[in-house]
Amino acid sequence: MLALGLWGLDRGGTWRDEAVTVQVARRSVPQIWRLLHGVDAVHGLYYLLMHPVLALRADEVALRLPSVCAAAATAGLIAALGVRLARPRVGLWAGLLYAATPLAGHYAQEGRSYALVAAGVTGATLLLVRASAGRRSWWPYGAVVTLTCLLHELAVLALLAHAVTLAHARAPWRVRRGWAGAAGAAVTALIPLALVSRAQAGQIAWLPRPGTGSAERLLHAFLGQPGPVFWTCLALACVALLPGRLPRAEATPPGPRRVPSLASVALPLAALPPLALLAVSQVRPMYDDRYVLYALAGAPLLVAAGADRLLTAATGALPNRARTRTRTGTGTRTRTPARATAALAGTLAVALAFTQQLPLHRRDRSLLTRPDSLAAVSALAARELRPGDALVFLPSIGRRAALSHPEGFRGVRDIALRVPAPASGTLYGREAGARELRRRLLALDRLWVLAEPYALRSPWFPRNPTERVKLTVVSEEFVPYEPRREFVRDGVTLRLYIRRSAPARAVIRSEAPRPDRPPASPRPAPW
Repeated sequence: MLALGLWGLDRGGTWRDEAVTVQVARRSVPQIWRLLHGVDAVHGLYYLLMHPVLALRADEVALRLPSVCAAAATAGLIAALGVRLARPRVGLWAGLLYAATPLAGHYAQEGRSYALVAAGVTGATLLLVRASAGRRSWWPYGAVVTLTCLLHELAVLALLAHAVTLAHARAPWRVRRGWAGAAGAAVTALIPLALVSRAQAGQIAWLPRPGTGSAERLLHAFLGQPGPVFWTCLALACVALLPGRLPRAEATPPGPRRVPSLASVALPLAALPPLALLAVSQVRPMYDDRYVLYALAGAPLLVAAGADRLLTAATGALPNRARTRTRTGTGTRTRTPARATAALAGTLAVALAFTQQLPLHRRDRSLLTRPDSLAAVSALAARELRPGDALVFLPSIGRRAALSHPEGFRGVRDIALRVPAPASGTLYGREAGARELRRRLLALDRLWVLAEPYALRSPWFPRNPTERVKLTVVSEEFVPYEPRREFVRDGVTLRLYIRRSAPARAVIRSEAPRPDRPPASPRPAPW
């Protein structure tokens, strides 16, 4: 998982959500704290964790390296669950299956909190199994769950899966009481964040109401794209759910308490959080695949357990001559060469499945699978804009390119900006009022507009009065300066406008490109 995460980590650009991580985490801690009172409180802890990381080195590798490490930790924790709940080869196959899943590789290379949340939920699940099997304290479980929920509040849905796991295992009253205390402490710590983020719910107003297609896409993301790999994984997962407990390794010590079975741990983890979020989103849409990435941990466990059950049923009891006994410091353990061969065969099967998914991994490590590349937009601005040029972002969210990659906008006048983003406690800064902005625009003879795709379409009518002034003044008082001064890059349009009555000398100086800026690097057309 670590190797796959490092493969193609430096793609040459960040997309819009990663750009927010860059420009927020590079602010001072008081500035981050002030921002969270108005926006993005759900990612506040992640920004604070990334602040010292980006203070050391603010580039793509540093931005995504914590997610790579978290994904590697998740694969290891899944393997540990497989070893504890079944046998070592089940853990080996499950960890490798997680690493081979394109969805895990996608978020392992994204500078957001989702890979860290997946590691936290998987670690909490392992602590749940350990605490329910022996006389262990519940405070490590409670601490990990609390920290994970503060990283992203929708991780609290994992508690539903853990509750079903304990109920199915018929855990004793002492175990259930310990879990309830730890889970209750985590939920209590989450209440302030939930109240603040509820007031900021407009940030996810763009999410549609999910349908059956959303559930189908998530199922394919967990088990593979339509084809032989998907149907094989689905069949093996169903085999793991057949009645009867999975065989355990001989070295597993018998405990006085009921240990949850692998199916009772993996199935609720894989199914309940996505289903709960899909159900809630029918009333208030808030579903997205990345919000339940942590549920992916249950799928490879089921697939590996199903493969192990089939292999055990096919081989049956091993003959005595195939067994060898070795004496260790803790006793005598049985080793069979056939088991090592079976583990190797399963590993080769996972490698074969990975080769079938390899085109998805390759495509995911290019810029074409991200919605946009703000580095490419900055390079375009560096090539076309010159110091002193007036620029307006339509709407203000387009300023994210200048905030995350300011090198392409040095010396350019941001006409609408009144207070910069860090000082204003906002993501994109505070803009001038409608009257003041109109006065500034009417004083110009030439103006560059950096617009989102929808901003230049006639049906779009913004509610914000400042955005309406931008749109009205540009459309009524300015005209495009010939089609050759319009550029489209990654869905963003950069267009030069001149006043309808502007003298010719106002636009002559815009013909020559900036001599002090390197040209934009060539890259494929947007996918």
